Amino acid sequence: MSDDLESWFKSQVLVHEAVLMRFLARAWPHRDDLTELRQEAYTRICEAAQHTRPNNAKAFLYAIARHIMSDRRRRERIVSIQAAGDTDLSNDLIEERTPERVVGGHQELARLAQAFDRLPARCREVIWMRRALELPYKEIAVRLKIGEKAVEKQIARGNRLLAVHLAEPVVGRGEPTPRHTEDVIEDGIGEEPR
Repeated sequence: MSDDLESWFKSQVLVHEAVLMRFLARAWPHRDDLTELRQEAYTRICEAAQHTRPNNAKAFLYAIARHIMSDRRRRERIVSIQAAGDTDLSNDLIEERTPERVVGGHQELARLAQAFDRLPARCREVIWMRRALELPYKEIAVRLKIGEKAVEKQIARGNRLLAVHLAEPVVGRGEPTPRHTEDVIEDGIGEEPR
């Protein structure tokens, strides 16, 4: 950690440690995890601060802590098939992998990749950060130095354009018709009515 980042961390983040620990103790049921949650929050805020320092470090710290707890709750809801007790059950859940399904899956993935590549650059970047990296809107906004409303608009626009691209008829061997994003926007598809 650089000296500048370290001094910022001490003056803007570490001063809130007692309040953060009380917040975590109220919000998280497993007391054994509190120091681990705090450390993970500190790690994430330092990683983000290396790129851009948040204007309100305390609010950003709380947002990060809430997201960490949400992620952990989501993971706790996932039940392992092995933990369910019947190990033979896992064989019943696997669908038969036929050559047709494999080829169909590859074609669907190729169409999705083509549709994704046809998105405008900023829109593609925001969609990737939200869907693949599972970042919250606020963190995307901080990383890209744009407002949260802009993130929301880019995600809505990207979802509309992806839906339009994926709804296009398939020509030949699974390749979509050669319409580009600009054509879609000029036709009024994918844009909100004015």
